[in-house]
Parts: sequence; C-alpha cells; structure tokens
Amino acid sequence: MDGLNDRQRQIVELIRQSGQQSINALSEAFGVATQTIRRDINDLCEQGLARRVHGGVAPPSNPLNLNFRARRILNEGPKRAIARAAADLIPDGSCVLLGIGTSVQYVAEALMDRPDMSFVTNNIEVATLLCSAPSAEVHIVGGTLRPEDRDIVGAGALRGFSRFVADVAVIGAGALDAEFGILDFKPFDAEVGQTLLAQCRTSMLVADHSKWSRTARHRVAGFDMVDLFVTDALPPDQAGSWGHIAPKTRLEQAG
Repeated sequence: MDGLNDRQRQIVELIRQSGQQSINALSEAFGVATQTIRRDINDLCEQGLARRVHGGVAPPSNPLNLNFRARRILNEGPKRAIARAAADLIPDGSCVLLGIGTSVQYVAEALMDRPDMSFVTNNIEVATLLCSAPSAEVHIVGGTLRPEDRDIVGAGALRGFSRFVADVAVIGAGALDAEFGILDFKPFDAEVGQTLLAQCRTSMLVADHSKWSRTARHRVAGFDMVDLFVTDALPPDQAGSWGHIAPKTRLEQAG
C-alpha cells in the first residue's frame, strides 16, 4: 500500500468516484504511455484495489471485503482531514482507547507527537505506529491475531479494554444509517465499539461520508451514544436533519 505512486492513488480515487475507466482515457489524462497505465493497473489489482475489465479498470467487485492495507487508501484525503480535526479535540495527557479501522489509525498518527499520552488498542497498525511516539504509554490488549484485519480479537481483547476508564474513546464504523446509527460488518467489531463506548468519559466517532452508502448487519450503537461525530461531510439528505437524528451528539466537520 505505502508503495503506491501518486498516479496509482489518483486512479483508485477516480474509479471509486466515477466507476470504470478505459486504459486509453487514463493514458491521455495522465500523459503517460498505455503500457505504464497497464503496469499501474496490474499493481492495483494485485492489492485488491481495482478489477481488470476489457480495455480498462473498474472498482473491486466487493470493496467491503478488502483487507486492512487495501482499505487504508480508500478516501485517504478525507480520512486524514478527519483525523487531524479529531486529534485537535483530544487534550494533551489523555488516556485514549483506539479501536478497529483505518480512520482510527489516522487519528493515532495525528496524535503521535502529543505529550504524555496513554493509548489502549487492539489495532496492530496503531500499535506499530505508536512505536515511534517517544513519550506515549501504549497498552495492547490480548487475544487472537486476525491477520487480514491487522487486529486482535476474542474475549481477552474485550476484557483488556474493560480494565481501563479512558478520557476519550475513538471508534470507526463499517456503515452509517440514519435510523440505526453506527453499524459494522462483523459481530466482534461491533462488540469492540460497544465496549469502548462504555469505558470512556468522552466518546468520538470518526467516519467519512462514504459510510452512509454502505450497509452492514451488526449494530454498534445509536448516534446518541457518542459525544462527538467527526466527519468530512453529511450526505445531502441528512445534512439538514442532524439535530433531529442525534440531538445529543456534537457534529464536527473536517476541512
């Protein structure tokens, strides 16, 4: 993932927003040979970020099943903006619970240089990042490694989180729904979110606008169970009704 060049990242974003693209059109748009575009597409397909079609490239067949490293690049710009805005709301010296997901990882990255922070996580990517945070105290909860999702799962992970009372808990979401709130794709992921919300003084949801277009079957919580929702934008049909959907939840828009 980290080896993608700027052109490859732009191709991923283009097919995500606009759908299938032809090799010839991409060659003309980027001013490079079609062979160069074909190599880019091969790399993207190998990482699960794209799908080959006749004469071009399209989004992956099931982007919801992408592994952690592949999901990280999707909506990277908005996620980083959300993370910066979220980090600005977390005081120095806080104890922070950090859950599953790529948006949460970007929050951890934005907090790395903050003084006297304590972190508790089951997110392996977060823990790896925080190895470079010189003044941070980092706790990793125990359990079973889930390699594709880069996290630790099981009853031990839930017990590990439950031993802390944190200043702030930061959770992501697999999907968002105006009626049912925060949703996730796997039962354990929903349980982690619920546990984090129960073990903090201030709860924070970080999620970009694309989560409103997804569906998931496991409910984490209603929006009123979080104190802060940091996002890049609400969909047009929800933008004017947020106070009705979640009157107790403060909305913060990044950027």
